[in-house]
Amino acid sequence: MLCVRPSLPGDVPAQRELWRLAFGDEEAYVDNFYRTYYRPERVLVLEEEGQVRAMTAWFDTAFAVPGRGNFRAAYLYAVATHPACRGRGLAGRLLAGADRYFRERSIPAVTTVPAEPSLHRFFAANGFRECFVHHTVHSGPTPGGEGAGFDLRPVSPAAYGAGREALLAGTPHIVYPEEALAYQAGCCALGAGGGLFQADTPEGPALLCAERADGARMVLKELLASPGAAALVLSGGRLCRLLGARTLEVRTPTGAGSGVQFGMLKWLDPALEGAWDWTSTAYLGLGFD
Repeated sequence: MLCVRPSLPGDVPAQRELWRLAFGDEEAYVDNFYRTYYRPERVLVLEEEGQVRAMTAWFDTAFAVPGRGNFRAAYLYAVATHPACRGRGLAGRLLAGADRYFRERSIPAVTTVPAEPSLHRFFAANGFRECFVHHTVHSGPTPGGEGAGFDLRPVSPAAYGAGREALLAGTPHIVYPEEALAYQAGCCALGAGGGLFQADTPEGPALLCAERADGARMVLKELLASPGAAALVLSGGRLCRLLGARTLEVRTPTGAGSGVQFGMLKWLDPALEGAWDWTSTAYLGLGFD
């Protein structure tokens, strides 16, 4: 018999094993989740004959849509099925059970960040549609010295969240609770020089979520700033020096072109589903990828 239910503390060893088998993450990465964000009700499991076969964590976020309001949204994360049980439709059953769980709690929207193109197709087959995009630029030291001077300082998850909302005002976007930002900060801190930062420039503040990809490259999982502040931060080589990186991969809410498809949305409320303009896009930003 199959059932989808909120997890129990006793499920944690099985969850961690699923996480390891599905994603291959280091223990320190998984430890960070269980230390900063985990509660039993924040993980749903699919159980078969008393054994945990599949799981998903979820972040309790909000979808802020200017002119329409804020909608509570469950962001699915670490969706995993035991390798020995794949090919049986268990992940689809897990997602259907998660939908019931969220509807019972009056959560009208579900989001997720597929890790690869094939998973976009999987989630599409389970009711999700493309919605969230970002723009990616690559940056490194340029001729002409360091460029404009600015300070770069670490900020707390609470301060980052408050500044993030100010900078994204007027943009449809996902709002993260402080605990989710604390988890993100912990992920970033696992690599040298990573974390949540604010750059104070003559053109205003810029927020950076920086995570080291390898010895020479840093990923700014988001850079939030006015156009003038963003240009100052990325000019010259000062930011690379401050972060200890040779090159930067930078994700921003706006930019040239159509953007990178990043996150997907499912409305669980038929009225909201029918009213949503699927030609529009929104910003999710901090995918915990």
